[in-house]
Parts: sequence; C-alpha cells; structure tokens
Amino acid sequence: MSAGEKAKAKTEQVVGKAVRKAAHALGNETTAAKGAALETRGKARDAKEKGKDGLRG
Repeated sequence: MSAGEKAKAKTEQVVGKAVRKAAHALGNETTAAKGAALETRGKARDAKEKGKDGLRG
C-alpha cells in the first residue's frame, strides 16, 4: 500500500467518524449518514489496498 493511499484511507476514516459523531450529537441524521458513508469508504479503500499488497507479497 502506498503511503499516499494509506494516508487518504485513514483520513477518510477519521473525518467520516468525526462528522458522523458531531452530526449525530446535533441531531442531524442526514449529515451523520454522510459521515458514516465517508468512514465506510475509507475502510473499503484500506481493505482494497491491503488486498493488493497480499497479492504482491
């Protein structure tokens, strides 16, 4: 996994989690769902890159 892709995946996870928690605390469920989607996208990107690394190694 390249360092850039790893950083991007981790950033999406952290930002998504923060958005989800803040929006949920404020009662904004639409934004909370968008934050959850961003977090999930980061986790999927991470899993995809780890899968690629497994094939290479």
